[in-house]
Amino acid sequence: MADAVRLAGWLVLCTLSAPPASAAAQDAAAPLRLTLDEVVARGVANSQRLAELEARQEGAAAAEAGRRAAAHPLVALTGRYTRTNHVDEFGITVPGLPPRIIYPDIPDNADARLDLQWPIYTGGRVDALARAAGAERAATGGDVAAARADLRLELTRAFWAVVTARETEAVVGASLDSLAAHVADLRSRLDQGLIPPNELLNAETQHSRARMLAIEAANTARIAEADLQRLLGLEDEARIEPVATLAVPRGEADPPALAAKARAARPERAALRSRVEAFRARGDAAAAGARPQIAIAGGYDYARPNPRIFPRLGEWRDSWDLSISASWLLFDGGRRRAELAETLAAVRGAEARAADFDRQLTFEVRQRWLELDSSRAAVAAAEDAIASAAESRRVVGERFTAGVAITADVLDAEQALLQARLDRTRAIANAILAAARLDRAVGG
Repeated sequence: MADAVRLAGWLVLCTLSAPPASAAAQDAAAPLRLTLDEVVARGVANSQRLAELEARQEGAAAAEAGRRAAAHPLVALTGRYTRTNHVDEFGITVPGLPPRIIYPDIPDNADARLDLQWPIYTGGRVDALARAAGAERAATGGDVAAARADLRLELTRAFWAVVTARETEAVVGASLDSLAAHVADLRSRLDQGLIPPNELLNAETQHSRARMLAIEAANTARIAEADLQRLLGLEDEARIEPVATLAVPRGEADPPALAAKARAARPERAALRSRVEAFRARGDAAAAGARPQIAIAGGYDYARPNPRIFPRLGEWRDSWDLSISASWLLFDGGRRRAELAETLAAVRGAEARAADFDRQLTFEVRQRWLELDSSRAAVAAAEDAIASAAESRRVVGERFTAGVAITADVLDAEQALLQARLDRTRAIANAILAAARLDRAVGG
């Protein structure tokens, strides 16, 4: 008996000291509460597309550094060993003196050289290529900024899609609860013999349809959440709970002012202008090929035998050289002219593309502004429809309670109220997305 009591006490102690499994499961399934700013920050940080473009930007910056380094001197240290075949030695003999070897047999040859190459004048070619690389780097930075803005818009869309789907799910759920209560009331009235069976069947049919809508709304919410998880790079499929409520966005300035702001802020426009400058700089580099090129060269040699020293000796000797050279390409068969024509055509093409972008930008800003204006009007109309449908539902409910309305009238009023609430939810979501698209068009 005492052993049984001790065993029971030990089991109780273990149960009290061990953490409950349900609590651990609840912690593991805790939703991830995120605001829109947090979603955007996480999405930008985890985007592989942005990582690729940023790597290209780093490559463009490295290319610019390489172009600018072309104006600096090059210093190289080289070494060489050569084994040659044996040769007959050559020498001279002077009477009264020992023989003098002029060309000895030295099969082992080794040398080391410290070499200097420095282009001191290239006609502006090196500077033009450096400017072209710098403009291309700036254009790549504009591409990164544009991709980041696109990603912010996509994350915003996905975030509000989750909020809208959850709100739709809640609206359909509330209608489902109301219909369930109405079906229960009708079932009680049928039991009392106050209504015919078809009225209960109609209500149950409407309730089944509402259950179908609730399942569709729940699945739509899960799909929207999965899309947001994809953009955030969440591998564990953690449940996301957006910290936001649907609200009508504030008004914006008129389209002309927004278009002017967009022309100054859109990164795509800045990237196009930078590419125009890059093509122009490449044209300058091509034109520089018609000018003389001047360079300094020099070196220090330490060799055995040293070919600069006569007669040849099987000893380590040093020597040095310094020279300045000039070259002027007088005829190249039309290569430079073709290269210049190619770059000028590229400049005209880039300028035309930039001008077309300005036209498209003005239209895009106006289009997004009008979409936002229409969405606000739709929200106002949906709110009026909700007020009307709610009042109709109240009146029909009172008439049904008084026995002067049939079940079909109640179901129609319930359906109209549900539709008005869904329309309002969609209208607010459309207004929010329209505001986000307008902000993207302006360059935000």
